[in-house]
Amino acid sequence: MQILKAYSETLKTYFEQILVTKDPVTLYEPISYIMSLGAKRIRPLMLLHTHKIFGGDVKSVLPLAAAVEVFHNFTLMHDDIMDNASMRRGHATVHEKYDVNTAILSGDLMLIQSYGLISKCSDSPAYTDIMTTFNEMSVQLCEGQQLDVDFESRDNVEIDEYIHMITYKTSVLIAAAMKMAAQYTGASQEDQEHIYQFGKNIGIAFQMQDDILDSFGEKAAVGKRIGGDILEGKKTYLYIKALELSDDSQKAKLISLMNDPHIEDQRKIDDVLNIFKATHVRVYADQLKEAYRDLAFSHLAELKINESDRVELKEFGQYLLDRTV
Repeated sequence: MQILKAYSETLKTYFEQILVTKDPVTLYEPISYIMSLGAKRIRPLMLLHTHKIFGGDVKSVLPLAAAVEVFHNFTLMHDDIMDNASMRRGHATVHEKYDVNTAILSGDLMLIQSYGLISKCSDSPAYTDIMTTFNEMSVQLCEGQQLDVDFESRDNVEIDEYIHMITYKTSVLIAAAMKMAAQYTGASQEDQEHIYQFGKNIGIAFQMQDDILDSFGEKAAVGKRIGGDILEGKKTYLYIKALELSDDSQKAKLISLMNDPHIEDQRKIDDVLNIFKATHVRVYADQLKEAYRDLAFSHLAELKINESDRVELKEFGQYLLDRTV
């Protein structure tokens, strides 16, 4: 999408201005490293586009967009430590390239930097509301992360629990980014709520696509090992639905595979994927993903915006779900 390319260039220039490596280099270099790994920058792009749709000047909200992206990458840096992940966007994770302590401290600094960037918008009449939205999102994201960790030791996670977890862990940041942009422009409470619900539901669908790609994507395109969620014991929709659809033999094998730390990695991935394929869980995952997309679009239809802007947002949402990376 052409408009996204324009936003991307604007963001790139802004990041080049604010992300300066200084002493101690060992603290700041990992931040520059993770921020340079070819991220899609979906959240700040959606924030900038929302701001434009509601009549705002994109340049005035760049610090807020940057805050969202820095915060997002801080969460990824710490998430990779918790998951013991070795790759991020086709490159070594920060704790692998440097070390765990460095990744923790550099991540902490990124959190502080994100709040510093938001403070650059303190002259906005909506600043208090923006900070409330950001803080509420931050708490929910931590809760979602903890639920994800808790699920790893459980066999009986329900689908509605999974949806709640990914809502907090992933989609609320997208939703909050769009709502903060609307708040900054002084959009109505109704439009703020509809843009939030659009972002939340498209974010759920986005995470489901991510889970699908983790099991059924191509490593070269996805930028990480296929089956990573399986090795980490993640209770994704695919796993939960496969348990539901499996016969007794498949169910016992699936639980055993996910809980046995002694099985060779590739064999575990292959055996679990064979059960996923036998139970046709991808079909169900695609259907649920599309249901959340449609729910997002229903909120989009309620926004009091120009029709051309509505079409652009809809295309953007569909673009996120059609991705193969």
